[in-house]
Amino acid sequence: MTRTVWDSSVGKKTVMAVSGLIMLLYLVVHMLGNLKIFFGPGEFNHYAHWLRTLGEPFLHYEWALWIIRVVLVVAVVAHATAAYQLSRRDIRARPSKYVHKKARASYATRTMRWGGIILGLFIVWHILDLTTGTVHPDGFQSGHPYQNVIDTFSTWYGDTIYIVAMLALGLHIRHGFWSAAQTLGAGSRSRDRALKTIANALALVLTAGFLSVPVGVMTGLVS
Repeated sequence: MTRTVWDSSVGKKTVMAVSGLIMLLYLVVHMLGNLKIFFGPGEFNHYAHWLRTLGEPFLHYEWALWIIRVVLVVAVVAHATAAYQLSRRDIRARPSKYVHKKARASYATRTMRWGGIILGLFIVWHILDLTTGTVHPDGFQSGHPYQNVIDTFSTWYGDTIYIVAMLALGLHIRHGFWSAAQTLGAGSRSRDRALKTIANALALVLTAGFLSVPVGVMTGLVS
C-alpha cells in the first residue's frame, strides 16, 4: 500500500507537501531563535545551550535536538527525492518541447528546481560551517555560537552564500506553500487569493528575518 502511494504522482506530491510544511515550521522557529542574536551574546548563547537541554530530565542531553535533526533529514531527503522523481517523470512524459509555453508555469518550475538545488548545497555548507566547524573561518569555537556567527558573516563569501540562499528560500516558500495547499486539498477558487497572500507574507517575513542577521553583522549592529 505504501509503495503504491509512493509510486503515484499524487503520492509523491503529498510527500513533498507534508515534508515541505514540516520544514516550514522548523524555519519559522529557527528564524525566531536567530533573532535572539540582537539581544547580545549572553542571550544567544543561552538559547543555543537551552536547545541542547530541551526535554531534560526526561530526555538526555541533546536527545531532543537529535530527534529534531533526524526528522529534518528525513523531511529533506523525502522532499528532494520526490521532487527529483516527479521532475524526471515530467520530462519522460514530454519528450519534445512544447512550441508554446506558459511563461508563468515555466518560471515557477525553474524557480523551484534551481531554488531546491541552491538550498540543498546551502544546507551542506551551513552544517559544515556552524555545526561541525569544518569550513568555519577563524577557528570554530564549540559552545560559542554567537562568536561563530560573527565570524561567518564577517567574510564576504559567508554573506554572499547566505544572502543568495535566503533569497532562493523566499521564492521557494512563495511557490511551495501555495502548491502544498493545492495538493493537500486546502485550495479552492474562494481561498486561492488568501493562500497566495499568506504564501507571500511567509516568504517575505522569513527572508527578511534570516537576512537581518548578516545585515546586522555587516552594519555593526551585531558585533
